[in-house]
Amino acid sequence: MHRKARREIWGYAPNEYFDNTDLIYEKYQGIRPAPGYPACPEHTEKNLLWDLMAVKESTGSWFAEAMASLPTAAVSGFYFSHPEAAYFTVGKINQDQVDDYAQRKDMTRMFAEYWLAPNLGY
Repeated sequence: MHRKARREIWGYAPNEYFDNTDLIYEKYQGIRPAPGYPACPEHTEKNLLWDLMAVKESTGSWFAEAMASLPTAAVSGFYFSHPEAAYFTVGKINQDQVDDYAQRKDMTRMFAEYWLAPNLGY
């Protein structure tokens, strides 16, 4: 999908070709971080994505309780085409940051801590 976006939908790289090594080393322009991965560790953002695009209604895909996509071949993510876009990892999060995040997301601290557990710094 990322290749299709770069070559056809965005159209800035219609003739690009990368072998597997180039793809592994991310030599292409743009990034595609996905909820649940290091750049976007909190899975609940998938609800917003799928609601905005009516994914369940149009594809039949849904989420398990722990936000795993079903069927398992289903994936979701954000696509950014900017030439300077780069992957990054969210570091450890302090309790004050979790409290602020939980308030902005209208969730309890305990719920936020559940979804952010790998990134908690306390």
